[in-house]
Amino acid sequence: MDDASVKVTDEEALEFHIRGGKPGKLEVTPTKPMATQRDLSLAYSPGVAAPVKAIAADPNLAYDYTSKGNMVAVISNGTAILGLGDLGPLAAKPVMEGKSVLFKRFADIDSIDLEVDTKDPDAFINCVRYLGPAFGGVNLEDIAAPESFYIEQRLKELMDIPVFHDDQHGTAIIAAAGLLNALDITGKSIREVKVAVSGAGSSALSVIGLIKAMGLPHDNALVCDSKGVLSKDRQLDQWRSAHAVATDKKTLAEAMDGADVFIGLSVAGVVSKAMIKSMAKNPIVFAMANPTPEIMPEEILSVRSDAVIATGRSDYPNQVNNVLGFPYIFRGALDARARTINEEMKIACAKALAALAREDVPDEVATAYGRRLKYGPGYIIPTPFDPRLISTVPPAVAKAAAASGVARRPIADLEAYSASLAARTDPSASFLQQIYSSLRSRKDAKRIVFAEGEEESVIRAAYAFQQEGLGRSILIGREEVVRERLAAAGLPADADFEMHHARGAANVELYTDYLYQRLQRKGFLKRDVQRLANNDRNAYAACMLAHGHADGMVSGVTRSFDTVLSNVRHALDPRPGERLIGISVILAKHRTLFVADTNITEYPNSEEMAEIAVQVAHAVRHLGHAPKVGFVSYSNFGNPDTEHSRRVAGAVKILDARRDIDFEYEGDMTPRMALNGRLRLANYPFSRMKGAANVLVTPGIHSASISSNLLGEVGGATVLGPLLIGLERPVQIASVGARVPEIVTLAALAAYELDAEHRSWAGKAG
Repeated sequence: MDDASVKVTDEEALEFHIRGGKPGKLEVTPTKPMATQRDLSLAYSPGVAAPVKAIAADPNLAYDYTSKGNMVAVISNGTAILGLGDLGPLAAKPVMEGKSVLFKRFADIDSIDLEVDTKDPDAFINCVRYLGPAFGGVNLEDIAAPESFYIEQRLKELMDIPVFHDDQHGTAIIAAAGLLNALDITGKSIREVKVAVSGAGSSALSVIGLIKAMGLPHDNALVCDSKGVLSKDRQLDQWRSAHAVATDKKTLAEAMDGADVFIGLSVAGVVSKAMIKSMAKNPIVFAMANPTPEIMPEEILSVRSDAVIATGRSDYPNQVNNVLGFPYIFRGALDARARTINEEMKIACAKALAALAREDVPDEVATAYGRRLKYGPGYIIPTPFDPRLISTVPPAVAKAAAASGVARRPIADLEAYSASLAARTDPSASFLQQIYSSLRSRKDAKRIVFAEGEEESVIRAAYAFQQEGLGRSILIGREEVVRERLAAAGLPADADFEMHHARGAANVELYTDYLYQRLQRKGFLKRDVQRLANNDRNAYAACMLAHGHADGMVSGVTRSFDTVLSNVRHALDPRPGERLIGISVILAKHRTLFVADTNITEYPNSEEMAEIAVQVAHAVRHLGHAPKVGFVSYSNFGNPDTEHSRRVAGAVKILDARRDIDFEYEGDMTPRMALNGRLRLANYPFSRMKGAANVLVTPGIHSASISSNLLGEVGGATVLGPLLIGLERPVQIASVGARVPEIVTLAALAAYELDAEHRSWAGKAG
């Protein structure tokens, strides 16, 4: 999965891979309880004998009693690792682990990486072919061409499970999807266009092969390798010769002259502006070399404003990204128990992706990406984090598997299957990525103040925040100290940061006067606010926000939440008519929960709980989720009847009386009833809220904070926050001792403006 806009240092990458005391990116977790002797007896001896005998009698039952049906092997010999070349099988392991992570993240497929120590194609084949009983499919990865063609072909012949070389077919499927839409937009037919291809490796040949299978006439494609056009008069191997044509054209420039489509999977800079200019009207240019394309999009547009462009990079529109394909192809193939992945299934995937890009983008997706994605030249391929992919592509693949006769278990009810897929994957995993994508797409980068700018973790976070294209970092600290610690951390000492040392800064007098006007009737003397402006980095940073000298801030690594908030409140107020609220975001498997209020109001009354619900619902919608608010307590609808339950029920009645509520809500009810919609409706059919709540409003700060912390420590969830909303300017407060990823996340959330929908930026401080 290429992401050319994200820059990381070697030190960051190495630290990531050893983080948490568990080297690497994968672990094996049991899916059944193993708490008692009885559990162990069922899992192993003597209980395991029952499924063993059942599978021996009917091998198909392996899909029912083992993980085979949801297990893919990611296999490589390391002869073509990413863009690094032949570095061997052991060096390939981090990449293969990463591929396994993507399978899990995007399609809930379990995966094990296997690195085979041989360059001999037949030995490799002989090793892999006998692994069939263990897996539902095989994903071949980073194997050099032309051996990769032979290896995949033979394994498909020898194994009765899907074998798929993603380096070949993944790019082909996504490029084909984009091409279908580009042809539609330009009014061209796949049966008539002339295509020029730069590159004759596994990806390029697979792309042109799939496009031909979709209707492109053989003689309409001129494929070029480093020596020129693949023509009939050249000596070529069997894979290149399959695409040779009788032609007088010899060079890539000649192939592109008059061509409707250019497909590049070769090297940077091989295409000139003159070549683009020579193409037909409304040219389609897929320059997909990574990290630098054959020609940059801005160069194309400088000579052809009518071009439709795609690249392999995430910092330009229309990224051809393999992650749009392989997880969903395998999901559909596994669920249909397909014997292979054939051309029909690949074409079905491409067509499903193309069709998805033509649909209206849901509001929550548009909000999360920070822009309204609309079918046209700038949007011909779905974005990788579109949540509709999982429920759209696998059913199309499974349907094609059945229609082509390779499905062992055709899926009868595709509509029900699609619905089950939508609930299967982990929506929380896209939570941050969608926010990051929105920030990277902005032309006006937000300026975020890192108040504790001399702390190493904060410096690292500020560097990462800026390098990842999320915004501009401002550090509060002495420049000489910051530069020294940058170098000590292995980061560029001359990093392009804006820095402020509060004491003696140019604006310190302005900030002092501002603070004195605000605090003089709260017992502060002039010398008190002078000390605040000169010595307290949080107060200084908050003054920057108040005067529009920055757009947001993050702090808290060295001081408690309450201390930081108190100092920030010297300079900033809540928005008129609103309250400060702390929201904890629970990123758990298969769901994202928002819990409020976890840090501000200790014991809210009914009116306050109703206000909290309304504000949090708006923030949650801004984050791309449709809010469903559950007011939780010890009781279910007044049973037992306690003071707490009456207070919670009172909040519900207040919302009932309002006409401006645009979200679902229910209560009072226990967390179990709030989070289990089916159980709630079975016991309380009058409940007005459908499905599970994703926003929990609690009767007190203690229950909210304790439950959130427990989920983070022993529940296996990732907890973000508490995130602060309600201030007139965006401020996020980290936990004491927070690590770099948490600080970066909070800085991104400050830049994203959690409650921007209601934020007024008319700065009162001028």
